[in-house]
Order: sequence, then C-alpha cells, then structure tokens
Amino acid sequence: MMTEGEIIARLEEAGATVLAMPGRGYSTGLRTTRLEVVHTALDAYGWQTPRLRAPAPDAAAMGRMDEAFSWLAFIPEGKYVIRRIVGARALVHPLTGRHLYPWRRLGEMLGADHKSIQRWHGQGIGIIAARWLK
Repeated sequence: MMTEGEIIARLEEAGATVLAMPGRGYSTGLRTTRLEVVHTALDAYGWQTPRLRAPAPDAAAMGRMDEAFSWLAFIPEGKYVIRRIVGARALVHPLTGRHLYPWRRLGEMLGADHKSIQRWHGQGIGIIAARWLK
C-alpha cells in the first residue's frame, strides 16, 4: 500500500529516469544543417563550457520507471486529460529537479486555471492510490 505522496515521488523518479536516458542517433539540428567548418586551432578546442548531462540510469531505475508509468493505465481512458496531466507532471529534470511542466503552463496548454489543473492532478493520483488499496 502506497500513500499519495509516495506515488507522486515514484512518478517523478520515473520522469527523471526517462529524461536521463541517453538519446539515440544524431540530434535534429545535426540532421538538418551542415556541420560548421573549424577554421582555427582555437576553435577546434571549443572554448565553450560543456553541457552537463545526467548519468545514464541503471537497470533497476528503468524497471521502477516502467512500473510507475504503468500506473497511468489505472486512470480510465475516459479521463485522458487527467492521465495527461499526471504524466506531464511526472517529467522532472534529472539534474535540477524542476518540473518540465509547471502548473500554470499546463493550465495554458489545456485552457484551464492552474488551480483546476492541481485539483485534477490530485484526482488522478487518488485514482492510482485507490487501485493500490484493492
């Protein structure tokens, strides 16, 4: 049996795990544009600071991610908006811990007040928690 707070924590851990997974292939910018030509030796060593990346998740974290995201199926298909809200709020940046979709941005995307989005998120977590009690 899990509490609603534990369910939210597991979903956020799953969101951070999926965002920490390494990308495959070339980035879209690299696929659509030409590579820049290096003109001087100073340009070759890159005077820009490197981008920080989260470490790749281990197999246990990926297993927990799969389990947590499978809980979204507990929310009925008729309440797909609530399912989308819970899924979007699960996406947390792995390095900073910030939500990719704050309440107000979700409200703008769905055309609703941010307080309504928070209430619907709570309803979605409540549906998942109710399934854990069965």
